[in-house]
This record gives sequence, C-alpha cells and structure tokens, in this order.
Amino acid sequence: MPNLSRRMFASALPLGLLGGNLLGGSLIGGALSPALAAAPVAVTPLAQIRLGRFTVTALTDGYADMPYNYFPGRTADEVEQAATAQFTARPSGVRFLFNQYLIEDGERRILIDAGAAGSIGQTGNLPQALGAVGLQRDQIDAVIVTHMHQDHMGGLIAGGVNNYPKAELYIDRRDVRHWTDPAKRSGAPDYLQTSFKMADEVVRLYPKLQAIDGEREIVRGVSIVDLTGHTPGHIGVRIEDDGKSLIMVSDMIFPVVHPAATDVFFLFEQDQAAAKAMRDSFFPRAAAEGALIAATHMPFPGLGRVVADRGQMRWQVADWALQD
Repeated sequence: MPNLSRRMFASALPLGLLGGNLLGGSLIGGALSPALAAAPVAVTPLAQIRLGRFTVTALTDGYADMPYNYFPGRTADEVEQAATAQFTARPSGVRFLFNQYLIEDGERRILIDAGAAGSIGQTGNLPQALGAVGLQRDQIDAVIVTHMHQDHMGGLIAGGVNNYPKAELYIDRRDVRHWTDPAKRSGAPDYLQTSFKMADEVVRLYPKLQAIDGEREIVRGVSIVDLTGHTPGHIGVRIEDDGKSLIMVSDMIFPVVHPAATDVFFLFEQDQAAAKAMRDSFFPRAAAEGALIAATHMPFPGLGRVVADRGQMRWQVADWALQD
C-alpha cells in the first residue's frame, strides 16, 4: 500500500492512464482529438488514507437510486426538492452509493460490509474493487457486517456460496436474532423479505460467524460502536491509532435528509423512534468532537464530518486531497 499522509486521498487509475495522453488522445489546435470523444474508460474508484499504522481504503459495490417516497417524515415532493437543491436528484430517486471500507495494518485485512452484490440497483462491483488493490476475497481475514440489510451482506453469499471462506464474520447478536426469527420474518413487509432470506443463508454458510454483544475491540485499534436504531443491532466501527481516528457509521446518515433532520427516516427502518433517538444523540456529539466519519451511502468515498452551522447540522465533505 502507498504510504499516504493521513489526509491524502489517492484515486487509483489504471497504469494506462498515468503519464502520456489521457485516453490516448491529444489537444490539437484547441479541439479534442477523436480518441477523447470515444467512450470513457471505466475506472474503479478507490480512496486511501493513513490512520497511524492503518491503511483504510474506501471501495464501492455500486449504486442505486432510492425513490423519493422512501423517506418517511417528508413527502416525496419535499425530498425531491431537497435532492434537486443538492444536485443529487435522479429521475427515479436519490442516488445512494454502497461504500465499503478495507482496513489493513500489515498483518490483517478487515472488510466493513460486503455490498449488495447485484441484489439491488447497479451493484456487484466489490470484487473488482478489491482486485484493483491486488486482493481476492479469500485474502480477507475478517468481515464486520454493520447490520443485516441486503445491501450490507449480499456480497457474503452471492451465488449461494461462502465468498469470504477464510474470514471471521462479526455481526451484532441482536441483528442475528432479529433477522433469523421466523416470527419476525412472517410479519415483515415484502421489501424486507430479501434481507431475512439472506440472513438465514449467512448463518448457514459462515460457520466462523461470531455474534457479538455490545461494544468491543476486534483487534487492537479496531472496535465496535453501538449505533442501534436503524436495526436492532446496527453498529459502527472505530479505527484508531497514533491519535487519529475514523468512525464508520454505516446507515446513521443518509444523503439529502441527514444530518439536518433527525425526524426523517428510511423505509427499511422498523423502529423510527429508536433511529431518531440515536441520531439525536450522535449528531451533536460528532459535531462537538469534530469526528471524522465514513458513511455507507454518502457520495463516494463517503468521508466527512457532521458540523453545526448556524443552529443546524450539516454534512461537511472531508477535503483531504493534497493536505499535509
């Protein structure tokens, strides 16, 4: 891994794009040559930072556009207007990214979440993203699943197999209990049935699954943060070393609606009161501490801070490029 300063992002480009003419074209007399007018080369987006001995790489499995009526607490028109004002509106809804985070310390490779793997939207790119940093899925030592919604665990079982055969799997016990409960499944709406089905498959295919309780350290410097609310066992992950830290908060923050309003929810949240209570508690604390945050569904690479601005909370993208 490159030895980057803690505030440096490195966007990974194929070797063919480094040096020489971009895409093989050139500027001739102020006009673009035909090569530059051709279809763009697909680039796997990557971003890396250093936190003490840790290298944290932001990867993405893809994206989906969430309908404007998926945000209880506001009308579809209100959400669309807000998305338009923030330039994140799409014809079919709010653009959600599916960001995953790879943690490396020279000894272990830990992946936070495994993506939707084609079960929703334009997803399934995580294996390619791992390949861009020279890794296969069987080289991952551990996977921490922040909660058992399909877009966070689909990659574990895509194709009906154990895709991370050498990895220990960590999931909060409350989520395991909830999502494998036949009574909960029978009473759940259709849009949650895929998550229930996947949860059963994860338990079946991963004998190394560790159902964990509460906040604990996975390895030195990588610990679980209790963020229950979005699901019964929703967790975050804190990476900390040498006085630097990053908190991956998963679905605590959604584009457009958060962190400005804690009374806006997402369709998949069953306990809105618990979700609101956690956000009411977390957002002011994060703003007061200036906490560096990674969020699954924010625009790639999903890294920023919650800041208090004239009495209102807002998301501030972390501007790390070319910083000391």
